[in-house]
Amino acid sequence: MPMYLKRVEGPRQITLPDGSILSRADLPPPDTRRWVASRKAVVVKAVIHGLIPRDEALERYALSDEEFELWCSAVQTHGEKALKVTTLQKYRQL
Repeated sequence: MPMYLKRVEGPRQITLPDGSILSRADLPPPDTRRWVASRKAVVVKAVIHGLIPRDEALERYALSDEEFELWCSAVQTHGEKALKVTTLQKYRQL
């Protein structure tokens, strides 16, 4: 029996600057409610490197533009470690 792939807009996978591969299968499930730093980082990488459009990420995960922007700026300013909730609170005080 042949295996069928669901038709999606855009690439199925991308190669990140460090040489690792990020695919749509690596994205957190759409019903994710517990956002640990690693899941946030995957979504930010997926958007920044063109795996999924920003609008799709916001809709898929029911994120506000402001919340996603906080994640992006935290990663750009302080790296992925800044996505941990306790660290976010520390960096927001700066």
